[in-house]
Amino acid sequence: MSLTSSLYQGITGLHAHSQAISVIGNNLANVSTTGYKGSNIYFSDLISQDIATAAGNSQMGLGVQVAAIYADFAQGAIETTTESTDLALGGKGFFTVKRPDTENNYYTRAGNFRFDSKGYLVDTNGYRVQGWAMQRATSATTGSTDYAIYGTPTDVLVSNFQAPASATTSIQMVTNLDPTSDSQCDSTNNPYFAMFETWDGTADTPLASTSYGYSNTIKVYDATGTPHTVTVYYDKVTMNSNAGADTVWEYMVTCNPEDDGRTIGGTNVKGTSAAGILMVGTITFRSGEMVGQSAYTLKSNASGNLKGLDQWTLADFSTSGYPMMTANFIRASNASSATSVDAAPITVDFGMRSKNRTWTQANGTIASNASAIGNKTSSAGWLPSMGNSAISALATQSYDTGGFTTLYQSQDGYTAGYLQSVSVSEDGVLSGVFSNGQEMELYTLTITSFTNQWGLRREGSNLFSETRDSGSALTGMAKTGGRGSITSNALEASNVDMATEFVDLITSQRGFQANSKVITTADTLLGEVIAMKR
Repeated sequence: MSLTSSLYQGITGLHAHSQAISVIGNNLANVSTTGYKGSNIYFSDLISQDIATAAGNSQMGLGVQVAAIYADFAQGAIETTTESTDLALGGKGFFTVKRPDTENNYYTRAGNFRFDSKGYLVDTNGYRVQGWAMQRATSATTGSTDYAIYGTPTDVLVSNFQAPASATTSIQMVTNLDPTSDSQCDSTNNPYFAMFETWDGTADTPLASTSYGYSNTIKVYDATGTPHTVTVYYDKVTMNSNAGADTVWEYMVTCNPEDDGRTIGGTNVKGTSAAGILMVGTITFRSGEMVGQSAYTLKSNASGNLKGLDQWTLADFSTSGYPMMTANFIRASNASSATSVDAAPITVDFGMRSKNRTWTQANGTIASNASAIGNKTSSAGWLPSMGNSAISALATQSYDTGGFTTLYQSQDGYTAGYLQSVSVSEDGVLSGVFSNGQEMELYTLTITSFTNQWGLRREGSNLFSETRDSGSALTGMAKTGGRGSITSNALEASNVDMATEFVDLITSQRGFQANSKVITTADTLLGEVIAMKR
């Protein structure tokens, strides 16, 4: 083995350790880079040369080489921010971004995303974040609304999102009716429906303030998002001696007669005395607790005098057991015409529902085919009520003698809304919060994993690209298939550990110095050999 070989062995050491210092320097340079994954360098020995020794054949190495430089995909620290589009991945996986106007996907751990001027969610390079659009669907069996991903991943774009208006389908109203109050509206013809008889939808004031005991209003919405006022009137029924301990209240659910766009049996309800009456009925109390309720709506084939008692029938039930009424509001489309909005059923919840969705008489007989809504006697015994009824925790009552009070009211309709802010859940669902208070799921972000993530190619700008060594991209949702979860308002910091890097730097520096010493020593020995000629 010649001294010249020692020179070249030292050179391989200098080359390897200089590359190690370069790797360490790059790691330290990116100690504050969002989502940066440090690199580790690995050495291996060069081929060995066979030499003859007294013990037989032996081998002597010819130096060192860089075997591999692998990315360190250890988790970086999660740092909180104030931006909802700052996203940190905890665990395996990469966000997927695409260069505009190309089909080239790139992968990154840096989740500092923002919306550009066109509404695209982009990274710092302007590459567009990829996700599945969410589709809203209503179950045909349960009626519940849910969201599901559909199609292929696409650019996340929110500029064209608007929460559509939703018509009111349910009203809930819980009231305390003063048990000490007196009836304000009497009728010898039909005492249980005195307000109904008094109402006149053609008058400027359909029901005088002296004709009811209490009223409450709630704003509801039609399919276009136009608000309408629904008023519920209550009045205590004057009972005779046959009524027993029960107390009965008449109620009437109404809208502005001018908003009534229903057409019943070919007759426009607007302009008739029945205009504005959506539902009438009674509520029966015993010892202050609600024990019965009746509800009537116009027959679908009503004709003639729509205020005639024989034109009203027991209301249909919703699938949840609450009585339903039908509203068909009119909204002004311009100064000279009006447009009727499609009719929609609205459930009315005063706190009682029917488990089997039937009406029963007090004696247990079915009364769903009742042809009129009253009789000429003031006995509560004939009043139909909900079969197999259930009372909710929030129910209309007649306890407090301190006066009338609306304890609770709600409805589920809303007007159209515009996107105000977004949020991202742990499983990558990007939701929008709209000006009408609604929240909609818009996209599910794609999270990509690889069989061999160490085979990815660094492209700069915090990006990786797929290679033959990495294997094909495996695209899915966060928290599935071993992919990590997403934290919003947070970023993953660089995973470079400065303490470790400085130790490696010292080791590499000493290795470089030692190999340079090999070269100078071999050079000195060669000088001695040359001096022997003198």
